[in-house]
Amino acid sequence: MPGAATSGEELRVRSRDVALLGEQAGEGLPVVLLHGLTATRRYVVMGSRLLERSGHRVIAYDARGHGRSGAPADPTAYSYEHLRADLNTVLEGVGVERAVLAGASMGAHTALSFGLDSPERVRALCLITPSFDPSIDSDHSGWDALARGLRDGGIEGFAAAYDLESVPERWRATVEKVLHQRLSEHADLRSVADALEAVPRSRPFENMSELERVTAPTIVVASRDEADPGHPQAVGERYAQAIPGARLAIEDEGASPIAWQGGALSRLIAEVSAGS
Repeated sequence: MPGAATSGEELRVRSRDVALLGEQAGEGLPVVLLHGLTATRRYVVMGSRLLERSGHRVIAYDARGHGRSGAPADPTAYSYEHLRADLNTVLEGVGVERAVLAGASMGAHTALSFGLDSPERVRALCLITPSFDPSIDSDHSGWDALARGLRDGGIEGFAAAYDLESVPERWRATVEKVLHQRLSEHADLRSVADALEAVPRSRPFENMSELERVTAPTIVVASRDEADPGHPQAVGERYAQAIPGARLAIEDEGASPIAWQGGALSRLIAEVSAGS
């Protein structure tokens, strides 16, 4: 899960209740990068410039309440309906009618939800470590504990509430380091805490059978549970089985997750975009 910054032309658009900040770089087929909960736009392809070099226009922005984007006045306004609307605003703001959507975790759910709602706007999908399973009643206590830790103790409070013991020892130091790095990039940690409580309580879709309606070329990138138990491998496999023609990509046993490797992930995004 390591990452680094990318640079490009600044992007600023106004959604219905927040200002969204981001950047775009490169020319060619548009690819929108959507990050996960508590991350920022820097943590999708981890600073890789492969997509720009291979003929893609890469658009990335901080989700509402994250990074340098604004936070809504309503602390509960972080549903997938809001996240879909924000994505639509960004696409309209940069003049893109159809794009490849590549999202991690919350970003994967946003991309898929948008694709189900507006299939004509999506060229292809790269769904990275999805974790939402509509058939499972979610336990929100862990998310709420992280939100409390962040509000009460800032980054150190969040780290204390994070279950680092569930991470294999070989990756634990890296994960802890990146948690501190990415949380330090947020302008307002209170809004991230609000998102931690609200996003997991929202549903990007209602039934796994809905995924049968996806017609865009799709790659699902899953991670083995040893390295990333918070994004179960079985959920990624279910997405790949439900989406017609979807390809499943998982790292070799013992290797670090593809989702943590910006270059490898960028190559997969480029491959699925080539089929669009």
